[in-house]
Amino acid sequence: MARLQQTEGLSDEQQDLLKLVRAFVDDQVIPVAMALEHADEYPTKIVEQMQEMGIFGLMIPEEYGGLGESLLTYALTVEELSRGWMSISGIINTHFIVAYLLLQHGTEEQKQRYLPRMAIDEVRGAFSMSEPGCGSDVAAIRTKAVPTPGDSWSITGQKMWLTNGGSSNLVAVLVKTDTGASSVYKNMTTFLVDKEPGFGEVAPGLTVPGKIEKMGYKGVDTTELILDGYETSTAQILGGEPGRGFYQMMDGVEVGRVNVAARACGVARRAFELGIAYAQHRETFGKKIAEHQAVLFRLAEMGTKAEAAHQMMVKAARLKDAGERGDLEAGMAKYLASEYCAQVVEDSFRIHGGYGYSKEYEIERLYREAPMLLIGEGTADIQRMIIGRRLLEEYAARG
Repeated sequence: MARLQQTEGLSDEQQDLLKLVRAFVDDQVIPVAMALEHADEYPTKIVEQMQEMGIFGLMIPEEYGGLGESLLTYALTVEELSRGWMSISGIINTHFIVAYLLLQHGTEEQKQRYLPRMAIDEVRGAFSMSEPGCGSDVAAIRTKAVPTPGDSWSITGQKMWLTNGGSSNLVAVLVKTDTGASSVYKNMTTFLVDKEPGFGEVAPGLTVPGKIEKMGYKGVDTTELILDGYETSTAQILGGEPGRGFYQMMDGVEVGRVNVAARACGVARRAFELGIAYAQHRETFGKKIAEHQAVLFRLAEMGTKAEAAHQMMVKAARLKDAGERGDLEAGMAKYLASEYCAQVVEDSFRIHGGYGYSKEYEIERLYREAPMLLIGEGTADIQRMIIGRRLLEEYAARG
């Protein structure tokens, strides 16, 4: 067992699960990840194996057919999966956030309808806040749901950056609903949208145009979602009442930030492993490059950053599991882990020299994947804003 990124206080069950996932990653993911990623091919066999392992139901309570594990267990699992290939953790994360939203905010009927099938990946989740013109400014969304006769709603608009957009059959979509509230945030609602997996018209008034081409984060399908008079009902509003969508989504994004931190920790660990292994084999000027002080210093910084990010991620997950307010720690974990991940990956890339620029070496893939973590679930600037405001709350001037 490597020394870095260890977690104190885990139960035997947690340790056994993580050993199983680690072995799965070493044996089934890492050997095929480069080929799948270069082909931008959906990892069907890997997903099927994750289904068999119960990973899609990891945090869904046992009463709904899941394993009922903690956010910490889930985050550590995501860390291991991301060490093998970040894209497969993205498939799980988006699914998990929808399950979390249902568990925390759904009606009992909605929980009974979706969660047991989500636990076995019969229902695959995706969620959608962003739009082409708003980015991190969630209040600026334009997609709108208008009430129609018979307790129904008609939704029109364009959503952006849906992970699992094609492979999912359930999408949690944040839209505007002008219910007369004084705050723009209270005029937003989350709808649960059922659809068929695939591309094109996946339900009447609902179109998934196709995969968005990306420089990294390949394999997983990232899409737009176009709604043109899509008809739904009040029963499909998350929690049954309009006007709560913004707060529901922010709750989901908070655990999503812990997940992004975990992904960054996994990618950083893999970059460190690749860098320190290469440094002990490559020779220049008659000795291993690890013996050159410049490379040795890089390795020291890489290991320190990977360790620090992991420990902050663990703290954020444990706070959420304890039911305590954790937006400060989740923001810090996401910010620090994603920034450190990018730095560790770049240092490993530099250690590899010219070979790091070759698609034959794994570090080339990590170099293209790490930037996504800088912007996913809120950019670094958004995290700094959240962190700064929370610190002002905690350390408000007196007198």
